[in-house]
Amino acid sequence: MTCLHGRHTEPVLFRELTGDNWTLADYMTRGGYGQIRRILDGRMPAERIVAEVRAAGLRGRGGAGFPTAVKWGFMPKAHAGQTYLICNADESEPGTFKDRDILRYNPHAVIEGMLIAAYAMGITAGYVYVHGEIWSVYERFEEAIGQAREAGFIGKNLMGSGFDFELHAVHGYGAYICGEETALLESMEGKRGQPRFKPPFPAANGLYGQPTTINNVETLAYVPFIMAMGGNHWAALGREGCPGTKIFSLSGDVVFPGNYEVPLGISFAELLALAGGVKGGRKVKAVIPGGSSSPVLRGETMLRLNMDYDSIAKAGSMLGTGGVIVLDETRCMVKSLLNLSRFYRNESCGQCTPCREGTGWLVKLIERIERGDGKPDDLDLLDSVASNIQGRTICALGDAAAMPIRSFLKCFRQEFEYHVEHKQCPVASGGQA
Repeated sequence: MTCLHGRHTEPVLFRELTGDNWTLADYMTRGGYGQIRRILDGRMPAERIVAEVRAAGLRGRGGAGFPTAVKWGFMPKAHAGQTYLICNADESEPGTFKDRDILRYNPHAVIEGMLIAAYAMGITAGYVYVHGEIWSVYERFEEAIGQAREAGFIGKNLMGSGFDFELHAVHGYGAYICGEETALLESMEGKRGQPRFKPPFPAANGLYGQPTTINNVETLAYVPFIMAMGGNHWAALGREGCPGTKIFSLSGDVVFPGNYEVPLGISFAELLALAGGVKGGRKVKAVIPGGSSSPVLRGETMLRLNMDYDSIAKAGSMLGTGGVIVLDETRCMVKSLLNLSRFYRNESCGQCTPCREGTGWLVKLIERIERGDGKPDDLDLLDSVASNIQGRTICALGDAAAMPIRSFLKCFRQEFEYHVEHKQCPVASGGQA
């Protein structure tokens, strides 16, 4: 794990962490649980907490970037039954690996964030849904929950305030689709992990049919720090118009892959430099800026951009989870796309026909092009199949499979055409794509 910082701010979530100081005692020496104590001791109004989160400009760090304070406001104020807060730790987007490091190195920040969020929304029960293939992280988080419960931060009448909050960890079984919030709910209820139709949305009909708020690990972990420094101060850690800090997971052809907590809005060029630049001093050919489901951009385009939601969106992609995959000039774009497309074919839950059937067709077409059997019409057919998947499925997995196809064709069509015309890769043959 790499936890560096930008030129104008120190890390927040990863500050003063060495890898072995994750326990409750360690967290409390860093001021941990001080904010929930302050809130409960002073009977702080829930509206004040929401106002600080709003002032911070905190947006969901799980991919959608939805304003957190707005999402919290969707929860009903007076509900007769149980309500729930769920932390979505089913991190399985290729290129994204930040949440597991937060749970591994700073788990109590997530727990305190959930306590504060639950208090603000009047919720008394929470769950953390952990991706099934990171079992050691799940075990550590279970241990952290046990430490917090023993210290009196989880349970009934916390600190004599009258506020109750119970928290449990739940592990998935490694299905990518369960990162989608309603598929996650189905899985937690013991059903097959398949997305639900929306509406109704979880805030109205979530876990066991009750109002539920679902937030990402990174989103919740920032909440105690926002309350400690104040929303406006936290917002000022980012670049102009880009509030706060963000963890970017850099992988691919960089010298030092890892997690980098930096000001939101940092330039891609600065972020790349923190990771040591491209391996071997080669050029950046392509970048997937927000996890594998976000559209690819050409390297020269990325080098002109800042890492914020609006800048990346205007360029035709998404900041998403912040999983930045860097591809250098030695990479074949057809083979790279094939690798991504096989993942989405394998992870489709099969509920929607366009996704179930279409993802398989996409793989067959790209395989044909990659092995030298492509036909001149295959590129238009590939784009047509992708366009008939995009926007036609219950959840966004269909879009996640289709958008990389269409963006690779848009940005690197000449390379695909070379494969079809010359029956070989221009990168391997030294040809001009």
